[in-house]
Amino acid sequence: MKILILSSSPNKDGLTAACTAAAADGVQSAGNDVTQISFNDLKIGKCKACDNGWGTCHSEHTCQEIDDFQELQNRVNRADGLILVTPVYWGEMSESAKAFTDRFRRCEATRARGDSGVYGKPVIAVAAAGGSGGGMITCLASMERWIQHNTARVFDLIPVNRWSREYKLAAIREAASTMVREGFGENR
Repeated sequence: MKILILSSSPNKDGLTAACTAAAADGVQSAGNDVTQISFNDLKIGKCKACDNGWGTCHSEHTCQEIDDFQELQNRVNRADGLILVTPVYWGEMSESAKAFTDRFRRCEATRARGDSGVYGKPVIAVAAAGGSGGGMITCLASMERWIQHNTARVFDLIPVNRWSREYKLAAIREAASTMVREGFGENR
């Protein structure tokens, strides 16, 4: 399985980075290679609701705003499974994660059922709340809707805060390893 881990924290040493590393470790422990991509290393602007609110995303399933989004959309669609890791900002995904997920949803969720590039693919969503530790569940609810709108499959939704860090990192490792071992993405 080709597993793609998408993370969205500018902090390379924080809780989100630890969750991303745990996910990569889990995938590798199951004997798979993994590709990690940080949204913060890319130039992906927010959706501009082009033309009458629906530009080429609705008719051609591509975004007409040219930046790093197009290549990442293709990479996501070629992957067999995804792990999406975001810090929780105000009960939501980070702005860089939202920029990508909003544009991706407009391009992929508008396809006929079964035609989305992520149709039936397993997704693990991780919401990492530092600071107060709040907002994990509302963030995960948003991530779950994104997975469902794009007709992918929820493999697991994992909330983690600084108090639950150690045992949740173990849970993230195990979830990633199990997703690969079970070949979940191959049985769509």
